[in-house]
Amino acid sequence: MCTLSDSGASSRWSNFSHLYIERGAKEYPLTRRIRERFAKARVVEIDDYKAVFARPRQRFQAQKESMKLILAVKKDRFLYDGSGNSQNFSFKDFHYNTLMFNCVYNCDYCYLQGMYPSANIVVFVNLEDYFTATREGIRDKSNPAQPFYLCISYDTDLLAFESVVPYCRAWIEFTREEPDLLVEIRTKSAAYHAIRDLPPTDRVILAWTLSPEPVAARYEHGTAPLHRRLEAVRSAIDDGWPVRLCFDPVLAVPSWASLYGDLVEEVVRRIDPATVRDVTVGTFRLSKHHFQRMKRQRQDTPLLYGDFAQEDATVTYPTERREEMTAYMRKRLGDHFGEERIFAWT
Repeated sequence: MCTLSDSGASSRWSNFSHLYIERGAKEYPLTRRIRERFAKARVVEIDDYKAVFARPRQRFQAQKESMKLILAVKKDRFLYDGSGNSQNFSFKDFHYNTLMFNCVYNCDYCYLQGMYPSANIVVFVNLEDYFTATREGIRDKSNPAQPFYLCISYDTDLLAFESVVPYCRAWIEFTREEPDLLVEIRTKSAAYHAIRDLPPTDRVILAWTLSPEPVAARYEHGTAPLHRRLEAVRSAIDDGWPVRLCFDPVLAVPSWASLYGDLVEEVVRRIDPATVRDVTVGTFRLSKHHFQRMKRQRQDTPLLYGDFAQEDATVTYPTERREEMTAYMRKRLGDHFGEERIFAWT
């Protein structure tokens, strides 16, 4: 049985009742590992994961209460160009991949509920194909002076799921073989202990998303509380890992300035700013398509019913509000981290 007591996730996913397994995925080592882990789960063989994951008229939030695990073989698109809604940190070769669909957490503002028809979790078990595609991407990168920058935990939280699928560990080891690769692993978990036995490498950035405790408690369901995330951050820094702190998204909740100002002070009280690699800041933003789908499903959260503006295909706060929030965070963070280490989405 898998538990996640260190990150606050509930038993909704700790003992999957069903494993849907593509016939083509049956003999992969990761599939065998997961079947052994969830030996009591009902196994259903399928031809294609989309038959379960992409069927119409599913209820995302209802499925969150009892998520099922789908094991599949990804057949194409092992790399994607970085999104304009994400910071590229001035890297010309900026990419991400999707090792999993969906996340064990359930944040009210998460774009996944507007992207996917199902809340069930898909794990792609053919890891070597991802490595092959990444090697090809490194070989063909456009800027030889910069590393190939790859985010592997944007459409999920890999570290939170590491005790089930040890993908963080696998990618950390892979980066040791590829001197031109720089990987970011982003998380809201406190599960650093799952990889703590590994020697640190400067080719992997461990990035923690941080929110004020009242915001995390109300809107980031199942995630680790702030103090547990900061404990994990401090442990990772002490062990020698490059660490990124992500104040993203900053949400226009009541008393947002006070809440996020207190957050900054709490962070620098617990973490020496000089030991942090860099810091990101960004306000709430979603693609128009995802935002519209989310609003139809999520009438239970105020986050999607405030004052928004559409800029091209992105829904975000109106310019004046967004600039006010970004400037406030840059000032509060700049006092401790210095402007040169702050990257802001504008």
